[in-house]
Amino acid sequence: MSLPNGSAGVAAPPVATPGATNTHQRPIQEVDAITIRFAGDSGDGMQVVGTQFTNTSALVGNDIATFPDFPAEIRAPAGTLAGVSGFQVHFSSQAIHTPGDVLNALVVMNPAALKTNLRDLEAGGFLIVNTDGFDKSDLTKAKYTSDPLEDGSLAGYRVIRVAITKLNIEAVKDCGLTPREQDRCKNFFALGLVYWMYERPLEPTLKWIQSKFAKNPAVMEANIRTLKAGYNYGETVELMPVQYRVSKAKIAPGTYCKITGNDAIALGLVAAALQAGRTMVYAGYPITPASSVLEKLAEMRRFGIKTFQAEDEIAAAGVAIGASFGGAIGVTGTSGPGICLKSEAIGLAVMTELPLVIVNVQRGGPSTGLPTKTEQADLLQVMFGRNGESPAAVIAPMSPTDCFTMAMEAVCIATRFMCPVFLLSDGYLANGSEPWNITEASKLPTIDIRYATESNMGDWGGAAHKLSTATDSEGGGAGKFLPYRRDDMLARPWAVPGTPGLEHRIGGIEKQDVTGNINYEPSNHEHMVRTRAKKIENIALTIPDLEVRGPEDAELLVIGWGGTYGSITTAVDRAHRKGLKVAQAHLRYLNPMPKNTAEVLGRFKKILVPELNAGQLLMLLRAKYLVPAEGLNKIQGKPFLISEIEAAIEQRLK
Repeated sequence: MSLPNGSAGVAAPPVATPGATNTHQRPIQEVDAITIRFAGDSGDGMQVVGTQFTNTSALVGNDIATFPDFPAEIRAPAGTLAGVSGFQVHFSSQAIHTPGDVLNALVVMNPAALKTNLRDLEAGGFLIVNTDGFDKSDLTKAKYTSDPLEDGSLAGYRVIRVAITKLNIEAVKDCGLTPREQDRCKNFFALGLVYWMYERPLEPTLKWIQSKFAKNPAVMEANIRTLKAGYNYGETVELMPVQYRVSKAKIAPGTYCKITGNDAIALGLVAAALQAGRTMVYAGYPITPASSVLEKLAEMRRFGIKTFQAEDEIAAAGVAIGASFGGAIGVTGTSGPGICLKSEAIGLAVMTELPLVIVNVQRGGPSTGLPTKTEQADLLQVMFGRNGESPAAVIAPMSPTDCFTMAMEAVCIATRFMCPVFLLSDGYLANGSEPWNITEASKLPTIDIRYATESNMGDWGGAAHKLSTATDSEGGGAGKFLPYRRDDMLARPWAVPGTPGLEHRIGGIEKQDVTGNINYEPSNHEHMVRTRAKKIENIALTIPDLEVRGPEDAELLVIGWGGTYGSITTAVDRAHRKGLKVAQAHLRYLNPMPKNTAEVLGRFKKILVPELNAGQLLMLLRAKYLVPAEGLNKIQGKPFLISEIEAAIEQRLK
């Protein structure tokens, strides 16, 4: 959306009566897409109104993508830069893959929100300002030396000045609320105004308010009044020359819901447990931004999901491994700092060859780093961050909805190959949302988990091998169960304790091949190390080939992983429209990589690897495949802008 430059300062008239009709007809301008961000103090309810705007846009039929931005401080002082909270919504009449680059409209409730978000607003974009939040103390907290509403610094934007706080109080003054309760309603006034700007219906949010505050009629009435007041304010005041309309998007038929990446992970794990017909145990410790996976799964007890909040990260990993030893699907979840603490236990899962899914929702680091900001900096950690030769599978979803698919895939791989599997999400995917075409249960993959029994041991080690072939002076004599006998993919049997005839021992000390007895022989250790590594390599035989999208004669390949998919895809599409010869590939399987990866990389003269880190996938591709790849790296706690990748593509093809 392109808007004229300039600033419109409009005095605030008395609020319109809720339910008033529009007596000031505006022309309606059709646009393909809008990106808007609500920003204010962490107590201003920006996440609530952003979510409501998203839900309403989805019901209207737009394609949507969202990105909430939370402050890292739990209780940052009100009005400070550290306490700003935001919610960005990109809604479109066409298919979209990101929450948008530059903003077409920005709603700010105070100076701190203005200062931290203004750089993302396009020239001539709408800037809706709560003028009541711009007193001298608020300006000082935001480190302003002059009032930006008066010093001319906003001349490049279309500024809409609204006394939101006062108008909200006027709308709710008869509801019997305390002054603090009245002030907390002002976010809905702002939402109502934005609903009017973009032709959004009030009914879905009114219904939500009635349900949310059913037990508190005064609060319910106040929020309803101020929402309508904001909408009517847009209708009755000459703030904007036009309204904007974003038509329905053409999407595949189906039943859709809005879903975040973390919710999709939780549902994917539940679906995997149901498809396998096994109990799942999820053990975690609260950590941003992974905590909501544990919270969501805690609501799923009726589906056979058991959740456990441990006293620390180490205990959580131990509980998950113990659950797997007992025959359940063991899962643990955390972010980067927690992976450090879990590393020894994960090494135990490697040595004992028990299935274990480790959800890692990455964030900015090192140490505590940027708890609420996104990053892709844990790839090398999950690949190599354990003592000894300790291989594990690594997979990564590429979008919030793909988190569901890859969560199921993590369970499939872990239980099929008896190994730990890292599911590498990130803060961008975890908190972002998009429409999800709900998969019918009949179309979900079957997960066939086989426990070992005395009768099926021929499936491991070949039919010619019998239990009686074991002879070992340390206890593996005739008739004993052999816990490290392997199938054609080198996976060992999963024997549930208490199964008759399958008594055995496992642990962290090196094991003798086949028998599982403790063994310190140098040749046996090397054999077991190489066997565990080969088992992980064999996963490549069961996963899809790496797909390439783009012209056959492309000169440049843009290859990424994880949450960079949306930005890369959109940037490559733009490059195609300019006639540039560029192709795209995206890795969802990182260890092992698809078996055709070397062939794909070898087809291109130039390779660009965009990552939200200092070049970790780049290092792996250069080392393993000896290709002249170049990195595009961003380490700011923020996702790529489409324009950043687009510019890098053009530069490499000059």
